[in-house]
Amino acid sequence: MQQLELMAFFSGFPLIYSLVVYIAGTLPEKNNFKTRMVSILPYAYALIGTLYVGDLLRNMYPDYSFKNITLLIQQQWLIIWGLLSLLFWIPAISKRKVLSLIHSLVFLFFLGKDLFQQFFAASANNDIVKNDMKIYGNSLLLNLVAFAFIVLLSFLFTRYKNRSVS
Repeated sequence: MQQLELMAFFSGFPLIYSLVVYIAGTLPEKNNFKTRMVSILPYAYALIGTLYVGDLLRNMYPDYSFKNITLLIQQQWLIIWGLLSLLFWIPAISKRKVLSLIHSLVFLFFLGKDLFQQFFAASANNDIVKNDMKIYGNSLLLNLVAFAFIVLLSFLFTRYKNRSVS
């Protein structure tokens, strides 16, 4: 179940990343919007990580004891890997934009693994494929909304900063 939650939060980011980089590559060379779109990708990914932490805390409510946490968390390494996405809030790490893509590919791998197993297994279960595609679609939507939110915040911050300077 935790693997599905992680896929729901993080597996859609590689496609959003690819689309933004492709769109930015087609814009004219001296375009400030182009560089801003690509530069805020890691922050959108960090926002997704923050939302994931909120979901973890919501699932643990009202007992945040160490015993309850160890009882609820089954796949510790995947959870820790998901929590590492919070490091992209740090500007020194977010400057390396490709790291956010590499980090998210781990979760996309699980989606690919499930699809590969279903397509090449002797007894395929179509419900698993349908569920994975719903999860991936929701992840795409969540990542798109997070990216749009960060773009909006960036635009508003820049506008406010320009107003206060002049």
